[in-house]
Amino acid sequence: MKLGNQMEALELTMDLGGSRSSIYPVLLWDEQGAVLVDTGMPGQLDAIRQAVEAAGVRFADIRHIILTHQDIDHIGSLPELVEALDGVEVWAHNDDVPYIQGERPLMKMNRDRMEKLFEQLPEDRKEMAMRILDHPPHAHVDHILHGGETLPFHGGVQVIHTPGHTPGHISLFVPSEGLLISGDELRVVDGELEGPAEGATPDMAQALKSLGKLVPFDVRTVICYHGGTFDRNPAQRILALHEAADQAAGR
Repeated sequence: MKLGNQMEALELTMDLGGSRSSIYPVLLWDEQGAVLVDTGMPGQLDAIRQAVEAAGVRFADIRHIILTHQDIDHIGSLPELVEALDGVEVWAHNDDVPYIQGERPLMKMNRDRMEKLFEQLPEDRKEMAMRILDHPPHAHVDHILHGGETLPFHGGVQVIHTPGHTPGHISLFVPSEGLLISGDELRVVDGELEGPAEGATPDMAQALKSLGKLVPFDVRTVICYHGGTFDRNPAQRILALHEAADQAAGR
C-alpha cells in the first residue's frame, strides 16, 4: 500500500486466537537505505521479506528497525530480522526497552489472558502459541528514544512519545509527506479514525491524554497498524478525538 514517495505500508495477516486481521508495518527508504517500522508476529520473516521486495526494495537494504512499542504483534519477528539483516540497528523508547530486550516479561503476555485467547485454536497451533508465550521474542535495542527527537531518515522523522497503550509507545511523523505513523495510538474502525483500543490499553486515561500530543502536527494521512490508512482530514479528526477525551476527563 503506497503511502507517499518511497514509503509503503506492508500488509501482513495476523492470526491471534483464531481471529484473522491485517496489520501494517511501514517501510521508508532513500539513498541511505531502508527503515522498517514494526516487525509483525513471530514467524513472519518470509512474509516481510516478500512484502519488502514487492515494494521494489532489496530486503538486505533494511538498515534500521523502529519499534513503536513492545506488543507481540509489533516485535514478533524482530529476532529473526536482526539475525537475517547484517548490522541492522534497532530503535525503541526507553520505557519499553527492558521488555523488548527480555529483561522484563511483555506487559500483555499474561498467561491467563493468553490461554483464554488460545483455547479455540487447534491443538497443534495452541502448542505453538504456548511456546511463544513461554519464550517471547526479544532482541537488543541499539538506540534509545525519549520522544522529541528527529531521526535522520526520509528527510527527518519526528518521534512523539504517546504513552498509555504501553509506557514507551511512540508515534512517528514524517513532515515531508504529512504522514503520521500512529502505531496503536489510533485505529481505523469501519472507515473512521478512532483512539486506542480499550481492551488492549492498560492505561487508557494516559493513552487518551496522549492524543493531545498529535494535535500540533500537520497530518494529511495516518497509517494505523490496525485498520490501515485514513486521509479524510485526519488532523481535524485527531483534534475532535482529543477534545472529546478531554471533555470526558473533565479537563
